[in-house]
Amino acid sequence: MTTEPRKVAVVAIGGNSLIKAKGKETVPDQYAATAETCYHIATMIQAGWQVVVTHGNGPQVGFILRRSELARRELHEVPLEYCGADTQGAIGYMLQQCLYNEFKRRGMTDQAVTLVTQVEVAADDPAFKKPSKPIGTFMREFEALERRAEGWDVVEDAGRGWRRVVASPRPQRIVEVDAVRQLLAGGFTVIAAGGGGIPVVADAEGNLRGVAAVIDKDHASALLASMLGADLFLISTAVERVAVHYNTPQQQDLARLTVSEARRYQAEGHFAAGSMGPKIEACLAFLAQGGQAALITCPERIADAIRGDSGTWLVPDSVAPTQVGPDGRSAPSVPLQGRDFPPSA
Repeated sequence: MTTEPRKVAVVAIGGNSLIKAKGKETVPDQYAATAETCYHIATMIQAGWQVVVTHGNGPQVGFILRRSELARRELHEVPLEYCGADTQGAIGYMLQQCLYNEFKRRGMTDQAVTLVTQVEVAADDPAFKKPSKPIGTFMREFEALERRAEGWDVVEDAGRGWRRVVASPRPQRIVEVDAVRQLLAGGFTVIAAGGGGIPVVADAEGNLRGVAAVIDKDHASALLASMLGADLFLISTAVERVAVHYNTPQQQDLARLTVSEARRYQAEGHFAAGSMGPKIEACLAFLAQGGQAALITCPERIADAIRGDSGTWLVPDSVAPTQVGPDGRSAPSVPLQGRDFPPSA
C-alpha cells in the first residue's frame, strides 16, 4: 500500500504573530503571541500538511539596533546582517519551543527545527543606489549627520526626526534551499528565511558576503515556496481577508482572486505599498512561477481558511470560476477532505 505524499505549505507569519500591540513587546509577550500562532500552525500540520514557517523580524532588529546604538561608546556596534542572523535564532527558538510544546500537548511526534538562512541578492540591484527602507529609531539632526559621516544613509522622516535607511533588494536565491528540502524529507517542520533571510551577495568566485540590507519577508517566502515547489503559499497577517476600498464604508472583503483580478485591483490602487501591496505581489510572484494557490488570512482563521471558510485565495486565471457546491458554500475548497486542489469551488 502506498501513502500519498503530504502537501507542502510555506506559511509566512507577520509581525502581529509575534507582537500583538504596542506595549506588548517584551520577550514574554512575544513568546505568548508566538504560542498562539503555533497553535494554529500545529492544527494545520495535524490535518496533514508539511509546513515551512517563515517570519518577520522588523521590530526585533530595531530593538537590537537600538541597544547597539546606546552601547556604542562601550561596545562594537552590530552590523545589520548580523542583527538578522541573531533574530533568526531567537525567533526560531521561540517557534521551535512553542511548536514542541503544542505537538506534545496533542500527542504528536513531529519536531520543528530552525535553519539560519542566507538569501542571495544581486550586487547591482538598483535598490542599493536608492536606499529606502527605514530601520532603527529616530535621531536628532546632529546625530543623523554624525552617522552620515560614518557611512550611513539617513533621511528626514516627515518632521518626526531622522532615520537610517537601507536597501531592500529583491531576493534571487535561497542559499540553503537544499537543506530545507532534506529536512522536509526527514519529516521536520522547518523554520527558515526568517526576516526575509540574511542578505548576501556573491563575488566573481561565488564566495558570499553579507550586506547591510533588508529583504522583504513576503517576497523571500514566495521565492522559497517556488524553489520548493510548494503546494500552497500562505501569508498570515493582521486581517482575515483582503479587501478593496479598505477601511471605508464601501469596503468589500474578497474570498477569491484570480491573477487578472488581483492585477486590476492593484492598478486601481486598492493595495497600499506599505501594507497589503507587497503581500499581493508576493502571492502573484509565487503563482507566476507555477504555484497552484496562495492564501492570505489572519493566524486565528488559518484552519477555517484551509477548509475554505475564510481568508482570500489567490489562484491562476486557469482555475474555474467559483461555483456553489452541494453544501451551499461558494468558498474555495482544499484537498484535506479529498476535494480538488487548487481551490475551484
